[in-house]
Amino acid sequence: MTFTHLDDAGHARMVDVTAKQPTVRSATADGFVRCSPPVIAALRDGGIPKGDVLAVARLAGIQAAKRTPELIPLAHVIGLHGASVDLEIVDDGIEVSATVRTADRTGVEMEALTAVAVAALAIVDMVKGLDKSTSIHNIRLTKKTGGKSGDWVRQR
Repeated sequence: MTFTHLDDAGHARMVDVTAKQPTVRSATADGFVRCSPPVIAALRDGGIPKGDVLAVARLAGIQAAKRTPELIPLAHVIGLHGASVDLEIVDDGIEVSATVRTADRTGVEMEALTAVAVAALAIVDMVKGLDKSTSIHNIRLTKKTGGKSGDWVRQR
């Protein structure tokens, strides 16, 4: 078996994508932040003492997508051409979704996953003073387009 991220001596390496042609690619990931009823009520009425939770989480997720190669050791530095983080307050928490786009030599799955993870962490940070039991769940890739492996959608 050949491993793409190991050299001939078995050492970790970044895959060389120099020869690949840039193509349009996107990835979407989602996750969930479970919150208690009092936190949901405070979110809905704007009563979180630290401020606008959704605005902070949205910006944290976008910033995280751009900094993914600093966090994930073998992730490539690529130009991101679009990143969005969508948040929806539901009865038992906040649904988090991120879509990242590029026209580059490698995909943006890790950037989408990182955006969701950090947006979720920002939510926890913003509400932890109200409820320390707030928790993060089910961060996962839900869709990707482009690249050699083509399009993929998670079957629910």
